[in-house]
Amino acid sequence: MSKNITTFLVPKMDCPSEEQMIRLALSSLSISRFNFNIPDRKVIITHSEEPQIVLEKLIPLEFGAEIISNELSSSDNEEESSDAHQKKILWILLILNGLMFFIEGIIGWLDNSAGLMADGLDMLSDAVVYGIALFAIGKAAKHKLQAAHFAGLVEIILALAAFGRVGYQVYYSYYPQAESMIAISLLALAVNVYSLFIIRKEKEEGVHMKASYIFSANDVIANLGVIVAGFLVMHFNSPLPDWIIGIIIGFVVLSGAIRILKLK
Repeated sequence: MSKNITTFLVPKMDCPSEEQMIRLALSSLSISRFNFNIPDRKVIITHSEEPQIVLEKLIPLEFGAEIISNELSSSDNEEESSDAHQKKILWILLILNGLMFFIEGIIGWLDNSAGLMADGLDMLSDAVVYGIALFAIGKAAKHKLQAAHFAGLVEIILALAAFGRVGYQVYYSYYPQAESMIAISLLALAVNVYSLFIIRKEKEEGVHMKASYIFSANDVIANLGVIVAGFLVMHFNSPLPDWIIGIIIGFVVLSGAIRILKLK
């Protein structure tokens, strides 16, 4: 049976979680292969449906998706997926993000850092997305959509938790331990850089998830933000930078949640 191989230009696909959001958005379709090229903002999809049907599923994400090419292929080789490789990478990312959530959450709580706790919640939100993506593999369309919406609701709760923690810190005027902020964020940064390394290794071995080498890019940015905030806390002898970075990270998590909940 012939398959469509369609290349989509997705101009706003530049966030580490957006690849999984696209996978979830298309989970109800007969997709046999994905090939993400995030640097060039392109996704090549092998599917059974008409290209326009796939596009209609992508439009609600508001990534600016459009079709730039389509061809037919009847080769069985084109239908071979690399699910085993995807699962391996997703499990590694899930475990690493989950572990750093506990480390950053506990240290952030003990040392009164809203930024560190928010960064931990951001790591947890990514772990939730990875976990849902793993759960969705092989499931019926209805269950995949329910799982995606559940992930969105969880992320909203995590974003509200980040905002709540910042409010708690401000109300009681808690002063964060800048040294802990910097040290733990450096550890989180190392974990995320390692994540990028193993994803890039998969890319070099020819696995179709070649674009996933920047899968943890947003986490790296958040880590750097907390590190900078830690130095600013030390320099100005003020907790304000910690509160600000906590709010920013909370909005990043909230934005991802809203996009997931728009999936249909």
